[in-house]
Amino acid sequence: MMNLEELTAQVRALAIETGSFLREESRHFQREKVQEKNAHDYVSYVDKESERRIVARLHELLPEAGFIAEEGSGSLTTEELCWVVDPLDGTTNFIHQNAPFCVSIALRNREEILLGVVYEVCRDECFWAWKGSAAYLNGKEIHATSIDNLDQAFIELGFPYDAERFRLIVTRLIERLYGRVGGLRLLGSAAVELCYIAAGRFEARFEGLLGPWDIAAGTIILTQAGGKVTDFSGGDSFYSGHEVLASNGFIHQQLVEIIAEIQK
Repeated sequence: MMNLEELTAQVRALAIETGSFLREESRHFQREKVQEKNAHDYVSYVDKESERRIVARLHELLPEAGFIAEEGSGSLTTEELCWVVDPLDGTTNFIHQNAPFCVSIALRNREEILLGVVYEVCRDECFWAWKGSAAYLNGKEIHATSIDNLDQAFIELGFPYDAERFRLIVTRLIERLYGRVGGLRLLGSAAVELCYIAAGRFEARFEGLLGPWDIAAGTIILTQAGGKVTDFSGGDSFYSGHEVLASNGFIHQQLVEIIAEIQK
């Protein structure tokens, strides 16, 4: 039987090691080496080398597991177990020397996520959880807040790169929330931001048109911290990343209702 606690510890060490590589590269990174995958959606040799290192090490840990990774290491895997990897979440932040950016690694089977590790490089913060565990930040147990009043809720927004497909909902959402909640922020790393909700730094986050690698690790960390993740209608189709609503759980239904209003 797989020891998820032990495996999480090994993944944690790998994420921190990879984060050290990202930190070193950020000191002399040249923006001229950036490639544009889609409009305003960037990739660099750093993303690709980070993914190569992670995939090689994870394959040693679990040779039988497949991969879904942002920069192309596997897709639509048929294996029972699958690593879901974002080698550098927050690439735009990284290339502009802004925080946060991170390494995100999750393991899932065909039914659920089994473990997740997110290492935020700039603050040297490692978040992790496995199925049935508490959620942790640098070894300390963390919990989502119990705030149930939107007027006090500190909320993160994500703006997808495909602006034309998401523009209307973003503008309506801002119009509906601005001045009616405790604050709005746009940080630029979905994986990190899910962990920030888990750590009680925010109450909720909205974004659409993400990839599964953006949210897999952060999802189990947040849910093990007492939070909740659904699609925009409160359902469970969020795993694809197409619609992701994450919260402390206490304001979740209120947010589902707001999204329903603005989509009419």
